[in-house]
Amino acid sequence: MRMESHNNPVTSLSLNQSLEDAVQNRRFNRQALAGLSPADQKKFEAFGRGPERQISHHAIHQAFELQALKQEKAIAAQHKQENISYGELNRKASWLAVQLATMGIGQGNNVGLFLERSIHMLVGLVGILKTGAAYVPQDVRITPESTLIDVMDSADIHIVLTLSHLVEKIPVRDHQRVLAIDSLDFPKSEDQQSWSMTVPRSAASHGDNCFILFTSGTTGKPNGVRVTHGNVCNILLTAPGNLGIKPGYKVSQLLNIASDMAAWEILGCLAHGGTLVIRENDFTEAAKQCDVIIATPSILAKVDADQCQRIKSVAVAGEPCPRSLAENWAGRCRFINSCGPTETTIINTAQHFRPHSMALTIGKPTPNNTVYVLDEHMQPCAMGEVGEIWAGGKGVSAGYINNARLTRERYQPDPFMADGSLMFRTRDLARWNEEGELEHFGRTDDQVKVKGFRVELDAISNVIESAGLCQQAVTMKLNDKELVTFVRPANSSIEKCLKAIEDRLPYYS
Repeated sequence: MRMESHNNPVTSLSLNQSLEDAVQNRRFNRQALAGLSPADQKKFEAFGRGPERQISHHAIHQAFELQALKQEKAIAAQHKQENISYGELNRKASWLAVQLATMGIGQGNNVGLFLERSIHMLVGLVGILKTGAAYVPQDVRITPESTLIDVMDSADIHIVLTLSHLVEKIPVRDHQRVLAIDSLDFPKSEDQQSWSMTVPRSAASHGDNCFILFTSGTTGKPNGVRVTHGNVCNILLTAPGNLGIKPGYKVSQLLNIASDMAAWEILGCLAHGGTLVIRENDFTEAAKQCDVIIATPSILAKVDADQCQRIKSVAVAGEPCPRSLAENWAGRCRFINSCGPTETTIINTAQHFRPHSMALTIGKPTPNNTVYVLDEHMQPCAMGEVGEIWAGGKGVSAGYINNARLTRERYQPDPFMADGSLMFRTRDLARWNEEGELEHFGRTDDQVKVKGFRVELDAISNVIESAGLCQQAVTMKLNDKELVTFVRPANSSIEKCLKAIEDRLPYYS
């Protein structure tokens, strides 16, 4: 609710009443708020906690299986000239799960999904989830071999699913095995009875890992974030994260499979019965066919809104969104501007932006999530003061895989809920406005976004320095697409520096 005037008694009374209503049944620890004025305590509680919602499934693939049962012949995905129905995708994924289970894959394991966009990608993803294991996605075409090795070692991956033409790009060792999904001899649907009784009954629940996503680290070695089924179900099975997707809707799949926003596209679509339109080289062609687009602002800016006649919902995240871009799309469809690091599961704040909105913000906490603006001592900032975002609630992931030290640094007990749950330090700067929405003010560290990906500037500098190619390196963001590194001495080999970066870091670095 917007306050038109601080002197308007009716508006002030309405705001106070809405704050009182918002904190009903809240369980905030009042002692942790003692440094705030009584008025700010009410706002801290009202603004900082998203609505409470019940979640319909414990594991995200259960939502897909329900759709496959309800609409077996509906098209689940299309890519190039190929389609796959919900029934066929479910059968192939179930058969693959049987094969993986015979290899010892089950609850608590991690399976590599190292491939490129395809319908086989979906078969592999759902098949892994059906075993109770977590999938670990990488686009093998553009990921350095050293990164793939780091990912496999960190996630203790013994089996990698890929495509036949990419097998040679997987740097496996003696204890690891590669399966090309497109070369497997899937049985015909009429033969299902002969093997369906052996399909593993997944014990995966809300606390089990759904996927492991690797983000950039300051040393150049990626950090694996453990995202649970409960995390994923919380954002994708509630509004606004569900984006209104339903049977008959087409959802674009534009983004790199190693990003959390690709999980939003894929799992969000399949959980609600939509048709996933997997892009080819020209992503604008896929976007033009769809009812729902999920993208980074830089990708969305390349799509001609006038050609998207079906469009009903657009969601952006991953980078700051220009207001002009938001206004262009908000006049045509429902436009969601959102924010949230991988560690808080895709997004944890969202704004439904309208052409007449006073400001473009990153919005309010999503359901069952909390957001706090704290100072350097982890104390609540007064309303309107800029501080650092700490995020709590059901979206907070399970920490970094095999990195207890970093997990302890970034995940802390939530003193405001005081229920044993954790909150995550995002390092984003923000403040609350009068409408209870967050205005973003950049970051406290050297992390930047390039093409929607997180890049640690120190990682690039450290790679060059550790290779002994210069005495000192400093990296800066030049624009939304380019980074620039300064090295000294001046006679350092630029070619060798670039080669070191290409060998150790993802392409967007």
